[in-house]
Amino acid sequence: MSAAPAPVGGRTVLLIVCGGIAAYKALELIRLLTGAGLRVRTVLTAAGRQFVTPLSLQALTGEKVYEDLFSLTDENEMGHIALSRSGDLLVVCPATADIMARMAAGLADDLASTLLLATDKPVLIAPAMNVRMWDHPATQANLATLRARGVAVVGPEIGLMACNETGPGRLAEPPAIAEAIFRHLAGPAASGSLTGRHALVTAGPTHEPIDPVRYLANRSSGRQGYEIAAALAALGARVTLVSGPVDLPPPPGVTLHRVETARQMLAACRDALPCDIAICAAAVADWHVAQEATSKIKKTAGAPPPVLTLVPNPDILADLSAPGPTRPALVVGFAAETDTVGQHAAAKRQRKGCDWIVANDVRPETGIMGGQENEIILITDTGAEPWPRMDKHAVATRLAGRIAAFFTPDMPSGRSPS
Repeated sequence: MSAAPAPVGGRTVLLIVCGGIAAYKALELIRLLTGAGLRVRTVLTAAGRQFVTPLSLQALTGEKVYEDLFSLTDENEMGHIALSRSGDLLVVCPATADIMARMAAGLADDLASTLLLATDKPVLIAPAMNVRMWDHPATQANLATLRARGVAVVGPEIGLMACNETGPGRLAEPPAIAEAIFRHLAGPAASGSLTGRHALVTAGPTHEPIDPVRYLANRSSGRQGYEIAAALAALGARVTLVSGPVDLPPPPGVTLHRVETARQMLAACRDALPCDIAICAAAVADWHVAQEATSKIKKTAGAPPPVLTLVPNPDILADLSAPGPTRPALVVGFAAETDTVGQHAAAKRQRKGCDWIVANDVRPETGIMGGQENEIILITDTGAEPWPRMDKHAVATRLAGRIAAFFTPDMPSGRSPS
């Protein structure tokens, strides 16, 4: 986790922990927030008490845990109105379908719902629930109501849940929630910290045709690149996403250019220049067939298989990293490795001339290539920084935050192509 922005340290978060199996992740979130210099006060609902204990919350925050709306001691020390306004930001994690419905309806029959109704501070929720509950029209209507009232929302993610169902509804990972909190507390300047910057992102595999029905490819889903594009756009960047063939919807607020081959991808990247940031997350095929057949290569009984002559594809990362007037201020490459990951990635950074390398282990047993999660090592000129395994949205959010921190306000911006 990167350090909190300077305006964030010393601020207070009032964290409401509701009842859901994901409540245990609130403990990790507290650790991340306090580690970044934030003060965290907690409110625990009756249902939340079934999953985490007041003692664990108190041990991590060093603060009293509030539970009872009608506690005379608490009313004497700090009434619920004062408590509702004691934090710079109210965070509900996990935000269950029940608490979202209560917030939308304006109910106030326990401490959590009363605080949320009485507060004059901004509110951020991190929803978590069964996929059917999340997709239900009532929940979606409540979500729309809360968004319209200015409630910030982080997640949920798509993935396997405790109920053994897969789909949207899984709580966003604590690092992603923490980054959202940091950006919110830092204010509009942080939320638009890449405003005026142009980011180029490549994603997905490339397909290198053999004949009209066959091609060379790899198992990349494109998900990590798409998440990075969305995270950069959320920070105010103008994002150009050059994508190989994937089955993903375009990220909101992003200009998408679809390509098939590595040569097409390079041409689209060059057309997008100049830019401030280039993120080469695509798993570009290393070779293409020298002579693509114009009709389907037929299999003939008893005949030897055809001989395919391969020639190297253009090196997009090295091309964008080369010195020159259109070189981006920050070029980030990806290194998908199956052994000695850090060593191979560090060598690739030197060889390609890029600024950062995001390295990951894509052996089949990791489930990373084409999967929902990633575990990376960020390699820069200052060394190698291993990140814990997290979903690809959380990786993207954290990486976007690091990229935003790289740019100082007075650093010249790239101009849009004329």
